[in-house]
Amino acid sequence: MTYKKKELFTPETTRALAENYKQILGLIGEDPNREGLLKTPERVAKSMQFLTHGYQVDPVAILKSAMFKEEYQQMVLVKDIELYSMCEHHMLPFYGKAHVAYIPNGYITGLSKIPRVVDAFARRLQVQERLTVQIRDCIQKTLKPLGVAVVIEAAHMCMQIRGVQKQNSVTTTSAFTGAFLNNRKTREEFLRLIGSSLH
Repeated sequence: MTYKKKELFTPETTRALAENYKQILGLIGEDPNREGLLKTPERVAKSMQFLTHGYQVDPVAILKSAMFKEEYQQMVLVKDIELYSMCEHHMLPFYGKAHVAYIPNGYITGLSKIPRVVDAFARRLQVQERLTVQIRDCIQKTLKPLGVAVVIEAAHMCMQIRGVQKQNSVTTTSAFTGAFLNNRKTREEFLRLIGSSLH
C-alpha cells in the first residue's frame, strides 16, 4: 500500500513565502544553497500556512453546522482542549489547554465543534487575552446560551527561550458571560470542575 501525503497549500502562497524565507536565511548569516537548507524555505512556507490556517476557517459556521434544539439547561463543559497558537509579537508558539463551558438556552452544538472553534481562532497570529475573548464571544453570539466560560492556561515560548527566559511560567486568562459572570455558584462550579480529575 502506497502512502500519499495530502497537501492543502496554495502553490502561489508557498512560492512567495519560500522566496522570502530564502532571503531570511541569508540575512541571518546562513547559506540557503547548502544541502541541508535547500528545501527549508518551502518547508517553512508550508508550515506557516498550516500554523495560520485559522484565517481560512469560519468558527461561526463550525457551530452552526451542528446546532440542535435541546431543552437541556445545565452546564456543558469541554476541558483540557489542546491548544497551539503563535504570538503575534514575536511569531513564536504558545501552547496549553483551553477549558470551555456553556449553559444551553434552547440549542446545543456537537461536542467536537467546541475544540474546532478553539483551533479556528488559535491557528492565527494571536495574543492569549484576545483568543480567550474571541472563543467566548463566538459561542455566545452563535448559540445564545445562558452563559459562556472560557479559561486558557498556556506557556509562551517568547517568555521561555528569549527575553525574560522563565521556563516554568504559565499564563492564565478567563472570560465569562451571563450566568458564569453573574452567578458566583455557577462560576465556582465551573472552576472546580476544570481543576478536578473526573476521568
